[in-house]
Amino acid sequence: MYQLNDLLHLMARLRDPQHGCPWDLQQDYASIVPHTLEEAYEVADAIESGDFDHLPGELGDLLFQVVYYSQLAKEEGRFEFGTVVDGITRKLLRRHPHVFPDGDLYGSTELPRLDEAAIKQRWEEIKAEERAEKAGAPEQLSLLDDVPSALPALSRAAKLQKRTAQVGFDWPDALPVVDKVREELDEVLEAMSENDPEAIAEEIGDLLFVTVNLARHLKVDPENALRAANRKFERRFRFIEQALRDSGRPIENCDLEELDMLWGEAKKAERLPSCG
Repeated sequence: MYQLNDLLHLMARLRDPQHGCPWDLQQDYASIVPHTLEEAYEVADAIESGDFDHLPGELGDLLFQVVYYSQLAKEEGRFEFGTVVDGITRKLLRRHPHVFPDGDLYGSTELPRLDEAAIKQRWEEIKAEERAEKAGAPEQLSLLDDVPSALPALSRAAKLQKRTAQVGFDWPDALPVVDKVREELDEVLEAMSENDPEAIAEEIGDLLFVTVNLARHLKVDPENALRAANRKFERRFRFIEQALRDSGRPIENCDLEELDMLWGEAKKAERLPSCG
């Protein structure tokens, strides 16, 4: 069975200036980023669909992205794969003092157990210390410095809100957020009545942002919730397509009322108990 060193060797061969792969030799950090994001989502899709037979392959594709960046950096004399491994290991040792109190990866496992609240508090303190270390100057230090701008918008909104909640900039519970959702929806309607495209876009953004806040207060991951809603929509629309296919009717010839009726049938079919 091939090991990690074999994969690193393969990557180096692909990037060999004389005998490597022409496509791989053309790549740089920026050109690989879209592939990295795609591979991460394919891992998520395999998990969400319970496709564990293909999960090792998807994880391998994602691992290859890390190997790729490391090879590019090695060629430039910046760092190599071992640096990545060392860095993440050190960081996780530092962030888990309740597991590694002396910072020894192979130290004793006979340790007193801390309660979850204490662990979470210490975790946030350590991350705050890390942010302070990264800041170029004190005036640049912000709670939001390490929230990646490339995150999916829903996930980033949730992280921004969670971070500011640490210093009390947050609603006390979900009910005031519900009122804010209604307020933002009213502002969308007002912008619509004025037929102002820029204002509509802005108000829709505000509505989405506060909806994420509502999800957060209700302990719902907004990204996962929307992905689940997407899957549900896709499943029901496929039901409509199949029903029309079975009856020999082109979907283009159906009006909205007929499609909505079939949508209702799709919802009923989901509620029926399985015969399996």
